[in-house]
Amino acid sequence: MHTFSLFPGPLSKKEALQYNALQLAYVGDTVYDLFVRGALVRGGKKNVNQLHKEASAIVNCAAQSRALQAIDGLLSQDEKDLVRRGRNAHSRPPKNADPADYARATGLEALIGCLYLSGEGERLNEIMRLILEGGPSNAQGSL
Repeated sequence: MHTFSLFPGPLSKKEALQYNALQLAYVGDTVYDLFVRGALVRGGKKNVNQLHKEASAIVNCAAQSRALQAIDGLLSQDEKDLVRRGRNAHSRPPKNADPADYARATGLEALIGCLYLSGEGERLNEIMRLILEGGPSNAQGSL
């Protein structure tokens, strides 16, 4: 019988990069969403419906695409390569999504997923803070 561990600990960067870009984006999507929801809740008391509306305005492919474009200049070459892997991964965007925005959002999510899985919490926090606080190019707008 397999023993389930909530989080067995971080992977090495090399191990994290063994996953394909869509697997990294799968994890990154949830991590991104959790950061956004946490920031919204900490930002003041709001009802859950309002929190959901605000989160939905931030956690969507168009907003994530803009966020990536805003922080792109702050990414290392390795991070840019990982984003490119995610952006070029073959996935089918939803009907209502712009394919270019969807591809960029997938790239950002792949980066977030890799940082999370490899335990690079400081860098993950830095990137998410830039996005959520508006970053150097007003990545998302302040929460």
